[in-house]
Amino acid sequence: MLFQPTRINDLVLRNRTVRSATCDCLADSVGHVTDKQIELFSNLAAGGVGLIISGITYAHVSGQIATHQNSLADDDCIPGLARLTAAVHARGGRVAMQLFHGGRDRAEFLRNKAELAMGPSFIEDDPYFPENYRAITEDEIWEVIGAFEDAAARAKQAGFDAVQLHAAHAFLPSQFLSPYANRRADDWGGSLENRLRLHHQILKAIRSEVGDGYPLLIKLGVQDGFPGGLEFDEGLKAAQMVAAQGWDALEISQGLRGRWYAGTEWRTGINSVEKEGFFRSWAKEVKQKVDVPVIMVGGLRSPGLMEEVLQRGEADMVSMCRPLIRQPGLVGDWANGHMEPGTCKSCNKCLEGLRSGHELRCWQEGGHPS
Repeated sequence: MLFQPTRINDLVLRNRTVRSATCDCLADSVGHVTDKQIELFSNLAAGGVGLIISGITYAHVSGQIATHQNSLADDDCIPGLARLTAAVHARGGRVAMQLFHGGRDRAEFLRNKAELAMGPSFIEDDPYFPENYRAITEDEIWEVIGAFEDAAARAKQAGFDAVQLHAAHAFLPSQFLSPYANRRADDWGGSLENRLRLHHQILKAIRSEVGDGYPLLIKLGVQDGFPGGLEFDEGLKAAQMVAAQGWDALEISQGLRGRWYAGTEWRTGINSVEKEGFFRSWAKEVKQKVDVPVIMVGGLRSPGLMEEVLQRGEADMVSMCRPLIRQPGLVGDWANGHMEPGTCKSCNKCLEGLRSGHELRCWQEGGHPS
């Protein structure tokens, strides 16, 4: 099943593999596409991935969290992105734009500056997020929703085959969903329905721009990485609700991050098949409760395990990030009969390199970035 075509809404994919969104820090200083990014995405398309998802592209300037992060906050970004999508399509690939807002996670980027990052609520003495930030206002919420609408329209104009909302990990929609981070007493907080209001309003705004057949995906965090946050029983209900809202496919991941690395999506030491698929049980349970395609992510390396997941109906597609940093042609190797697992061990040197200001690359043989 791994190499059978599949579809999300009107989009037909050549196989069931997904390159999960991956920040590459290859944009220029104003967030525009560079030749290095075009080469990266072209190589992934040539390498056989069914759907490539871009990494954390900010829809509004208040959501930027890193230098050399891609932007879709204005029309000037469109020409470069159109070059990127054309390169992917020329290699037979399909590509989705991941739209993003960092929320309070922007705080580190703004450190020592007058501007404050925005989250759903301000929490004093937070052991999981010690940075300074403030609560977002009602008017600012609607401004952000409008920015997602405009950014999605630009993504479609630039030739992207789909859009994915990043609603997992440390970022704004995940912050709104988490009862730990969202302590608002208005229509945007309290009940699960209210904490998902941002997701629903973004969906409605985007859909009004792109039409019914255009695929809208969501990467949903269904459990926070620490006690007292979003628990999976509520995260499962959230997955059912976003599917009912009209999102076309769900990639199931973690919500807010806990302690490094075990309490995050960056779990390390994935050196055996038994350690792969660390979000497998979540995706399996979500798949049983929704009628839209489910994408499983989290430490997947082995084509045999991926085939088992698909054959058992635990997910409709399988998604990888770090293995494709190391081996962008991995899926093509499998399709040609070379079925060895990916050699990535999740050492996280690639992530540490990004944090140190380096471009995205595998450091497994090259030692620690400096």
